[in-house]
Amino acid sequence: MSDHAPSSVNFRSRAQGDGEALQSSRLYLNRELSWLEFNARVLAEADNETVPLGERLKFHAIVASNLDEFFMVRVAGLQQQLSGGVGEESPDGLSVSDQLSAISDRVHELAALQFTGLHERLLPRLTEHGLLILKPNQLPPELLAELDDLFVREIFPILTPIAIDPGHPFPHVRNKSLNLGVMFSREGATESGFGVVQVPMMLPRLMPVSGVRLANGQRAKHAFVLLEDVIARHVGTCFPGARFKGVYVFRVTRNFDISIDDDEAQDLLQTIQQELRKRERGNAVRLEVSGDPPATSLAKLVKALKLDPERDVYVSRGMLNVNDLMKVKAFDERRELRDEPFTPYVAAPFRDADDLFAVIRERDVLLHHPYDSYESVVDFVSAAADDPDVLAIKQTLYRTGGDSPFVKALARAAEAGKQVTAIVELKARFDEASNIAWARTLEQSGVHVVYGLIGLKTHAKCTLVVRREKGRLRRYAHLATGNYNPQTARLYTDLSFFTGRAALCEDVSSLFNLLTGYSAPPKWNELVVAPLEMHERILALIERERQHAVSGKPSGIVAKMNALVDADVIEALYRASQVGVPIRLLVRGICCLRPGVPGVSETIEVRALLDRFLEHSRVMRFTNGGEEEFYFASADWMPRNFHRRVEILCPIVDPELRDRVANLLTIQLEDSTKAWILRADGSYDRVKETVPPVRSQQKFVDQARAASRSGELGAISSRRFHLAHARPSPSRLSLAPPPPKPRKKNGH
Repeated sequence: MSDHAPSSVNFRSRAQGDGEALQSSRLYLNRELSWLEFNARVLAEADNETVPLGERLKFHAIVASNLDEFFMVRVAGLQQQLSGGVGEESPDGLSVSDQLSAISDRVHELAALQFTGLHERLLPRLTEHGLLILKPNQLPPELLAELDDLFVREIFPILTPIAIDPGHPFPHVRNKSLNLGVMFSREGATESGFGVVQVPMMLPRLMPVSGVRLANGQRAKHAFVLLEDVIARHVGTCFPGARFKGVYVFRVTRNFDISIDDDEAQDLLQTIQQELRKRERGNAVRLEVSGDPPATSLAKLVKALKLDPERDVYVSRGMLNVNDLMKVKAFDERRELRDEPFTPYVAAPFRDADDLFAVIRERDVLLHHPYDSYESVVDFVSAAADDPDVLAIKQTLYRTGGDSPFVKALARAAEAGKQVTAIVELKARFDEASNIAWARTLEQSGVHVVYGLIGLKTHAKCTLVVRREKGRLRRYAHLATGNYNPQTARLYTDLSFFTGRAALCEDVSSLFNLLTGYSAPPKWNELVVAPLEMHERILALIERERQHAVSGKPSGIVAKMNALVDADVIEALYRASQVGVPIRLLVRGICCLRPGVPGVSETIEVRALLDRFLEHSRVMRFTNGGEEEFYFASADWMPRNFHRRVEILCPIVDPELRDRVANLLTIQLEDSTKAWILRADGSYDRVKETVPPVRSQQKFVDQARAASRSGELGAISSRRFHLAHARPSPSRLSLAPPPPKPRKKNGH
């Protein structure tokens, strides 16, 4: 529970229909602290005895990785505001300084919980299964001698020990790198010396050691020593002639965000490349230390990094960068240490189809990943690239992953003479370098590459295919809640939607024209697009439910998303709750809304699901007086998605697909195994398990397997549509304010 969070305040007297009261800071949870509570739930899953040991290790690694990104972006931003004196209060009323202090307190708590769970519970259990992480002095003499010889031959020549003195200033420490802080003295010197040895990032940190035996005499399955422990053992070799007083490991997290003024950038690609080179020089925002360094040594380090010694320093008795433990999991394939294997299945509409476009032409198709195979999405773009009747392909690329089949298909299509356009978002955080490489690859193949609109990120996930059929052109579209990334598609839950309906495909075509530089259409048929009107549409849909409740008609809202932050939407939900609209929200991560506040949000329930797959889809259901409406979206309910990104909100009109989405939401709301419920004070409790228990993700896995058994093909992870050899292709709401001007490459 956050110190600032009211736990028993009655808001009734201040909230009866008063708009100003509903905007009270006491009705909003802090965004940053809510994100940390998500990581607390991940950490709880890492400590869950019902989760296989290898998967618990994975959850520990996820917490570490999440916190790295949190400090590199969110904490770094707050520290910039503080140093610049421009910080404003957050919607919950906390100043920048208060937020940084509250973040530090909570992260220190989480770090202590992680140490206990990892080192005192999980690693001992893994040892019982023959997976060990040892200190060098725990090895038998013959193995230790081999390790010492390896250090001399393969490690020491790479090291660069640096002694800190007036002639050797404190070195630049790379973001997230491991380093040894060495304390020593030299004969005749009046002050203690301090040195730094960077642990080489190009060497494997987990060093396998074979031949280790357990206490029962059996050989360990896999044993490792940490690279930094091996270097620390030989630190005398790095500083000969010195008398050592101690060695500890430290790690620095830096501001790694990129801030670019699109209007000032003459060449966006070149500007981002320059910023990427500068990023490694960002200010330090966190110092992690493992061991027990003397106060004087730590003080020197903190001063050199310009950090707050109370707020920004995290001392641990365990290993740093727990994220590296994912490599331990990769070494061992034993089933008892992992989740039950699951291979996605090709969905029934595509299972026996020879012509993918014929299937989509006949009906809309909705896939639920990872239960339905993502290969169907890959096949859609690949088939379009190879189909001689396809004339044009347009696709947005936000995060597409390594060795992308989509990039290959688009390049192949362009080389075959098709008109191919790719909207590549260069400012996808931490994927900038990868996206620059994809953009160049596509350009070399003849793809028309556009970087979207100035001042906006293109976050919408959509593909348009234009095909000649019976002498006329027909369009097909794919829209999704997740990125075009086959790797994450096996780990995230998302929705994919295929359609050949003319009105919706016309909207998708208009969206691409908007992104490549044409004006927006006078009206949209079905698609709702941010930043033009999505925010207003969501507010209108919530207000409509409120009006239905006032009129005595059926009302209700069910919405699933990753984050709920937007204050206007939260206020609209409060207003709807005040007149009795039942509102059930599935918010996986950040939620700034306080549910269950008397007189304000008594009819609002917020749940969070956390299981083997990351819940990532955005889905909405509005009762609408009995005429239910369903939508899916690329956007969460956050200001950045509504106002600073190009996003899509798409209705689901097919009755069968609506029923499927309704069933999906119902099952997830019934989850009593992996669900948490948000309290008004910002804390989360596990949902009480029902009899029989419901685990929604397992239920979807079981449903996918049952559906596959009803067909002839069974489990299939990949299906290709065989086409003839390719031959060259022949040559509802009014619009909001005018769209931003296009952001093109190379300043044109």
